[in-house]
Amino acid sequence: MNGSDLLRYGRVHRAGAILAGVTVVALVSAFFGGTRIALPSIGSASLSTGVPYRQELPLLSAVFLTAAFGGAMSAHEETGARTMHRLHSAYCVTLTLMTCALSFGAEALAVGPEHGLVFVRSVLIWLGLALLSIRLLGQQLGWVIPMASAFLLVWYPLHWWDWTANPAGDPASWIVATVALAMGIAATAATPWRRRALLRRRR
Repeated sequence: MNGSDLLRYGRVHRAGAILAGVTVVALVSAFFGGTRIALPSIGSASLSTGVPYRQELPLLSAVFLTAAFGGAMSAHEETGARTMHRLHSAYCVTLTLMTCALSFGAEALAVGPEHGLVFVRSVLIWLGLALLSIRLLGQQLGWVIPMASAFLLVWYPLHWWDWTANPAGDPASWIVATVALAMGIAATAATPWRRRALLRRRR
């Protein structure tokens, strides 16, 4: 596997469209992320709470990234050889790193490095939840669990679990990011044929 293999794989698996989508999200956050949306909040004493766009936009970037796991041949690729799995893993890691770099750069230039780190942390958390959603509900429903978590953050804001509003150095939020991403990676690795092989070994 080399760089040209990765580029060819990326062309076939919509890398251009995915990067275009996350770039648009990063730019929208940079220019309009400070705009506050009035939303009802169960957890707030007031009738509504202002939620800045930039706190919720990372969800879109995470869902865009899950397109790397789809495609007409995705089911066949899950049963492919080890080389194919390594190529797919390298492709997904590269896309994720590029998304994080783009998002951090745009946020850091617009409002500062701390906001950039918070944005990246949110992308990683929602990516992990989206991967879990794909495994549990199917490729087309990767947005369901991330969206459910977003509703929780909107309705009960400013608590320890609100990773979108906590400071960049908040340990609890980074633990959530680590756990969510680990769950997503584990769910992605638990392909049907791997689960069947594991069951056969246990018998």
